[in-house]
Amino acid sequence: MKHLLILFLFITVVGTAQIAKYSNEFLSVGVGARALSMANANVASVNDVTAGYWNPAGLLFQTCNLQVGLMHAEYFAGIAKYDFIGASKRIDSNSVAGISFIRFGVDNIPNTTELIDANGNVDYSRLKSFNAVDAAVLLSYARNIPKLKGVKVGANAKIIRRKLGEFGGAWGFGLDAGAIYDYKKWRFAAMARDITGTFNAWSYTLSDDVKTTFALTGNTIPNNSVEVTVPRLILGGTRTWYVWKDQLSLGGELNFINTFDGKRNTVIKTSAWSMEPALGLEVGYKKFIFLRGGIGNVQKAKTVLGKDATTIQPNLGAGIKYKIFCLDYAMTNIGNVSTSLYSHIFTVKVDINKKLVK
Repeated sequence: MKHLLILFLFITVVGTAQIAKYSNEFLSVGVGARALSMANANVASVNDVTAGYWNPAGLLFQTCNLQVGLMHAEYFAGIAKYDFIGASKRIDSNSVAGISFIRFGVDNIPNTTELIDANGNVDYSRLKSFNAVDAAVLLSYARNIPKLKGVKVGANAKIIRRKLGEFGGAWGFGLDAGAIYDYKKWRFAAMARDITGTFNAWSYTLSDDVKTTFALTGNTIPNNSVEVTVPRLILGGTRTWYVWKDQLSLGGELNFINTFDGKRNTVIKTSAWSMEPALGLEVGYKKFIFLRGGIGNVQKAKTVLGKDATTIQPNLGAGIKYKIFCLDYAMTNIGNVSTSLYSHIFTVKVDINKKLVK
């Protein structure tokens, strides 16, 4: 009887929930300057603490006991700030656990809903500010499958908190699953984000004055609701070639990002499914210095003459790895091909108690 009640409640929530397009998009921006410089083509080649975000199965390539990573980025000329901090720890030779925290926020937004008093006068003393913050915690676990040679699997449990000042907010929960398969000199990967659907329960606490302002200005008064983020499947393949006595490396990764929340402005699309490719390249010297580049965000757009055109977003970056320290840099959105200005992104990673895993 108890299980039937739980099932009934689950069906009720799903039935009343709304499937939202571009839901939780702050979790699609990406973490780590290496991945961002390679146009987010990273689900197969990721091998550090950022794998908790890209593909938790990649945590198993960590060669130290504990790794910590930090990233800071600013978008829209510094208006929006994006931060990541993560840690991953090897449990044994076959398993690794990790935790990641992601925050995307716009702070000190002027609240003008009460700027005009009851007499119709502008009163700047009534002007306040609020923050719009999206945050998530990812708990990751990865494990080798000894009976399946070359197969690694991983999963995330993520808790989401979205806050719009004092006006409202949402709590959400979802699951991700990833796998990596090594075949000869190639590596293939699949990452299923929001594999069960991620549910965000929104609640609002709007004052009567705010509701009145919304009504007078023609804005919709939001209602409490449940928002569902539908699954996304990313498929990738990578390989690295070594030349010049193995001192010079050339690696590349190709990803296919599949979404199922309706038609998007991508190269390949149907009424229910859309697919976007992303390509990243990396050249390394003595595993010490790296140069990277990528092409992503491939979109179909209309020109000023009304003709169809394909736009792309190139990214560039570099990295240095010295003993236990790694510093990566990325310049994204080069050429201002989208609405946001280009951004400089830095990531620092530190290996703690470094110990090679055989």
